[in-house]
Amino acid sequence: MINLLATAVAVRAMSSSGGPTSPYTSLAISRPAESITHVELHRPKKLNAMNKAFWREMVECFTEIAEDRDCRVVLVSGAGKMFTAGMDLMDFAEDAFQPGDDNDTGRTSWNIRNMLHRYQETFSVIEKCPKPVLVAVHGACIGGGVDLITACDIRLCTQDTWFQVKEVDIGMAADVGTLQRLPKVIGSRSLVNELALTARKMYADEAKSSGLVSRVFADKETMMAGALELAGDIAARSPLAVQGTKINLVYSRDHSVAEGLEYMAAWNMSMLQSQDVMKSAQAVMEKKSPKEVVFSKL
Repeated sequence: MINLLATAVAVRAMSSSGGPTSPYTSLAISRPAESITHVELHRPKKLNAMNKAFWREMVECFTEIAEDRDCRVVLVSGAGKMFTAGMDLMDFAEDAFQPGDDNDTGRTSWNIRNMLHRYQETFSVIEKCPKPVLVAVHGACIGGGVDLITACDIRLCTQDTWFQVKEVDIGMAADVGTLQRLPKVIGSRSLVNELALTARKMYADEAKSSGLVSRVFADKETMMAGALELAGDIAARSPLAVQGTKINLVYSRDHSVAEGLEYMAAWNMSMLQSQDVMKSAQAVMEKKSPKEVVFSKL
């Protein structure tokens, strides 16, 4: 009962954020429970559209989280009526379609390439963060939102959620992660091609059956409670074990089985010497919950 009450209080606190957290203007950062950092996309009046500040602030935020010893798990969500409407097209147009000072095609192209690399890093930084990142999606997840969630480790959504790879509708190919990560997330090249080439909406049930999300909840409040509980389960485990698992899962996704096994052997030849292994083994023998074991900060 105490845990349920604490979860309910934390969920209400997360959903009643007063606004972006300084120094950020598009993100609200909170600590709803021990070792869990909540990152909320917070431009609700703009449907959490991703403006220039967002692209920069996500990199700054997750770079800081990666080094935060008090954080073991990250939970991402969106404020307001939907998760995100995707890219802020007005901001994007200012960056992409302004010619260089000398109106030189080569230099303009070079600048656009650099801009795209910056945008790509906005989501790659999530994948590079050693802390597991859960994302809780409600309402709509459009365009850049799909880029964002495919860089996360665990995806949850509400029953009313729909997803859309929108880029072909605005005359471009998705260029900051969806075309690279989505095929590895849902496993069906045919379905990925259909979604990316038609820009049709994928609703929650199809997202669940295809593997884009692992759980579907009735509403946002229920989802946030479930996400917080799941994050707490992960945070209770050894941070060495958890972060090592994420790093090796990402590595193995992009390498052969043989390469992944060799990387794992090199990784664990040192990590198996951690006190966390003995603490965890002892807890299992004593039939203790992982939440009863105290692991040092990492």
